[in-house]
Amino acid sequence: MAGSEDLWARWGEWQRHDARGMKGGEALILELNRIVHTSGIVSPVTSRRGLAARLRYLDSPAGREALAEQGISTRTLRSWTRGKATPSPANRERIDAAYWWRRRENLIRSGWLARHLDNDGQGRRMEIYPVDQSHVDAKYSRPLSDRSIMVRYIWADLVHAWATRNTTLVDEIWDDVITDLDSDYAAYAYVSAVGIGA
Repeated sequence: MAGSEDLWARWGEWQRHDARGMKGGEALILELNRIVHTSGIVSPVTSRRGLAARLRYLDSPAGREALAEQGISTRTLRSWTRGKATPSPANRERIDAAYWWRRRENLIRSGWLARHLDNDGQGRRMEIYPVDQSHVDAKYSRPLSDRSIMVRYIWADLVHAWATRNTTLVDEIWDDVITDLDSDYAAYAYVSAVGIGA
């Protein structure tokens, strides 16, 4: 993250005195993952309802391919759907992994995630939590507070970068986001977390 490392050079080396956090871009990726996981099936795969819902969702050529990539054969899948057998705990985990992979891909392909975050051009409120300085000696601690900003226009690019696992572009987008903060924006190149109101 060339941009943010440069920003931190002006603020001080953030880990030198035991501040804890991550790149803002990493926090964005974690938050997008959270949004995807909270928009899906709520019932756990360990429940009958959660298992049945996932198997229904995966009842398509792409879904069966996702299951096959997890090591589940067509014959095994058929025995579950006909009620002749039930998946083992390990296979339930494989079903869950296939489900979330397909869910992620469908939200990207359909454009739902980008549209949801763009919110008809109104954007989304983003909460930025600075690095954790609870382990930093008071004489080295910086006065940082949580920040809340309205973010617009980045969402399509962010979802594309996240979908293609382009962490460099995610980092650049994060640099764009924090430049909307005041002159202390460099201190938010690294954060403890990011929250998106979506």
